[in-house]
Amino acid sequence: MASAIDLRGIMSEILSVVGMFVPWFLILWVANVAEERRQRAEPYQALAVMAFLATALLYGAMLVGGLLLQLVGWMMTTQPEMAAEMTAAVGEGLPVASWPLLAVGFWGPALVGLLLLVPGTRRLFSRFTGLDAANPVHGVALALSMLVAVNLVVTLGVGLGNMADMLAVEGGMADNPMPALWTQQILTALLAMVGVGWLSRRTLPETLARLGLRALTLRQWWIGVGTGLGMVPVVLGLEYLLSLAGIGASPDVERLTEQLLGGLFTSPWGILTLGLAAALGEETLFRGAMTPRFGLLFSSLLFALVHSNYGITFSTAVVLGLGLLLGWQRLRYNTTTAMVTHAVYNMTLGVLAYLGSTGLDV
Repeated sequence: MASAIDLRGIMSEILSVVGMFVPWFLILWVANVAEERRQRAEPYQALAVMAFLATALLYGAMLVGGLLLQLVGWMMTTQPEMAAEMTAAVGEGLPVASWPLLAVGFWGPALVGLLLLVPGTRRLFSRFTGLDAANPVHGVALALSMLVAVNLVVTLGVGLGNMADMLAVEGGMADNPMPALWTQQILTALLAMVGVGWLSRRTLPETLARLGLRALTLRQWWIGVGTGLGMVPVVLGLEYLLSLAGIGASPDVERLTEQLLGGLFTSPWGILTLGLAAALGEETLFRGAMTPRFGLLFSSLLFALVHSNYGITFSTAVVLGLGLLLGWQRLRYNTTTAMVTHAVYNMTLGVLAYLGSTGLDV
């Protein structure tokens, strides 16, 4: 019975992840069909409008919802009686660290996302990046990038500690996060492929070439391995120096990360997942698809902010630095080299964490 319950839970988690990705697949596919017609000098405006309108409706709903939350937050802070009634109504299962910040997490990025749909804003952005302001795929992808900001600011509004507490009560993902993580990262890689035109205007070989997914030379292989290994002592050294200055790791970040990924550090398969899954999904999207169009800095910033479990901490700065390095590798070599670096870096940290948890000296 227990295994059946676990299986149902895993399937439910996988289906929820799939359901979250479906709208983005559809929007990007429609935008790519529109771009294919534009390149052929065929009528494409109706399809482009569909993709832009779907994105605008999404952000419009988030904008309205965020403003309503802003009103609720104002009432919660100015009317203690109402705050007590709402707490009693929803119970203690929905703790919120900051109602105003939670509200901004919805309406702020939604407003920016809507502005990025405006042709003039896209033209301004294209001056500093490889983005084509007339390309509907680029326009939709740029606007959808604000979902990363939504994820981060909403997480901060709820509170890292509160999220860790909620996951602990629910059992978290710590026991077996591998199925959901692999699902998420495989879908992320497929989203990148569909986003650059697979199944619409590019063949599979053309898609892989656009994403920079190429066979490695022996030199590129060793560059990836060496860089991944070399990053570990640099990061650990920085953490040590900060600890000497009295700046330690955030307990809330550690607790939330443990709830989300703790189960990966207890087995070789988990450590392999920690490296290979992230390298597959994150590198294909952020380095393969985004970096050539959004630029090194912006794509690296998005990569850092998508790790919302770190909040805004030293760990976020580390991920930003890693993203800049991986983005440089993408531009200098290819995405596959960045994948090797990312996988080796993650797995090395995973091995060190495993050895530390078993009490072995490292």
